[in-house]
Amino acid sequence: MQQSILTKSQSSSPPRRPPAPRGAPASRRQARARLAGGLDGAFYQHIVTTMRNGVLAVTREGTLALINDVACEVLGLSDAQSQLGRPIAEAFKDQPEIAFLLADVFERDHLQNRAEMRLKPSGKVIGYTLSHITDDKGTLVGASMFFKDLTRVEQLNERERLRDRLVAIGELAAVFAHEVKNPLAGIEVMAGHLRRKVGDASETYKVLGDIIGEAKMANAIVQEVLDFVRPIRLQVEPTLLCDAVQAAVQHADAKGRRGNIAVETRVPPTLPQLRADKHQLTQVLTNLIVNAYEALDGNGQVTVTASESRMQDGAGGRDAILVEVADDGPGIPADVREKVFEVFFTTKAKGSGLGLAIVKRIVDAHDGRLDLQTSAEGTRVRVTLPLASIEDAQ
Repeated sequence: MQQSILTKSQSSSPPRRPPAPRGAPASRRQARARLAGGLDGAFYQHIVTTMRNGVLAVTREGTLALINDVACEVLGLSDAQSQLGRPIAEAFKDQPEIAFLLADVFERDHLQNRAEMRLKPSGKVIGYTLSHITDDKGTLVGASMFFKDLTRVEQLNERERLRDRLVAIGELAAVFAHEVKNPLAGIEVMAGHLRRKVGDASETYKVLGDIIGEAKMANAIVQEVLDFVRPIRLQVEPTLLCDAVQAAVQHADAKGRRGNIAVETRVPPTLPQLRADKHQLTQVLTNLIVNAYEALDGNGQVTVTASESRMQDGAGGRDAILVEVADDGPGIPADVREKVFEVFFTTKAKGSGLGLAIVKRIVDAHDGRLDLQTSAEGTRVRVTLPLASIEDAQ
């Protein structure tokens, strides 16, 4: 039976294609002839649905005519079928950048090719190309948008830019530290020598004690700057998160003022092991817990939780661990929320502004993500770390 079918297929003439309209340009008639090939519309539908990039199309009337599952996933929409036929403004009400782009597409003759856009509030970065859709007569009937999630690419590029900046800062900081640390050490030694001479009862004794304390603090800030600009070299090993959390709480108690703050940890020991630098991961958690202590000012509760998660990165996603450090303090004011992870930004009278910047840098080195949720009921810092090997990210 199979042989007879093949013979029939080979001996039969090619299927007849419908004639092109008289008004269609020759190039369009030829293109349609090449595309038809005896295939039905389902084949072209399968092309769109199985593409690894996002695809969508809108009609001249402003309704959504086509969208594939990848586009829905990137844009955070429900299933593709339920979106069809909806007005642009309604379908993309939570993605105003997309809605504005598509609404303006019919007013322009030249459309953007290989442009990039950051979506809010997700923070995803997409690279996209726009095209007009015309019928056989050349009449504009719609527009299409092809796009790809470039979030992970953008993250890697940003890390490269940060690494270049830190190299330059590091060279400056090394000179700065050398020139400043020596005078600070001299001040501390001379003040200590004078304090031993004046005796405990003298008022000068207290002043000299303050000088020594301030010199030590300045020296610590210089050391923090050096630690921050020094390249991170991860000592990657299988790491149990519960061990890192336990060590971080102990370090935070020694480093910060806990007072009457209750600390609760909910980190299952059965969580998969991370491929991480245990020492630096402990430093991340220590800094976050100390920050929570400072926000609570001696009273309140800090909760550290962890669970298995999924990390979306524009390439199918990866298995990950989500760690959350939450407090029930007053929250972070709206005018400083976007700055808390910036270098040298601090709201503390004696802070260096490097604690959370170091946290972000270590999380980035682990190919992870860091985000902040805050309100009048408290603050929650979320650290997402991939389970996969991070050796390629170093």
